[in-house]
Amino acid sequence: MRLFKYMVVGFMFGFGMWKLEAISFYRIIEMFHFQSFHMYGIIISGVTLGLIITQLFKKGKVKTIQGIVHEFNDKDKTWWRYIIGGIIFGMGWALTGVCSGMMFVLMGSGYTVFAIFIASAMLGTFSYGYFRKALPH
Repeated sequence: MRLFKYMVVGFMFGFGMWKLEAISFYRIIEMFHFQSFHMYGIIISGVTLGLIITQLFKKGKVKTIQGIVHEFNDKDKTWWRYIIGGIIFGMGWALTGVCSGMMFVLMGSGYTVFAIFIASAMLGTFSYGYFRKALPH
């Protein structure tokens, strides 16, 4: 029951994406053909909300659930690792046709083939965790 609140948020996120038609193949094709603003609107809304929440955390106006002010550490200015990581993530996105969050939504919608994609994504995540100390950061 400790993780129940996260399950509720995940359910709400999945239901929202399903109702927004963000998992629809046709909406994704419209986005890549620049025929509709629908998906771009969802992405821009998410990025904007993320920026606002991050700035509120940085200014100390929002605290964690435990009441602690969250501190952000400065990132290294190594751009090449983000390029390589983005290429790998993009190749996975291109092969599956969905981003990582939508895999779970589609799996919950009854498309059981996405269990293979989720297992592959988890294997990649665990592999990164295992080799993390050996990788250049």
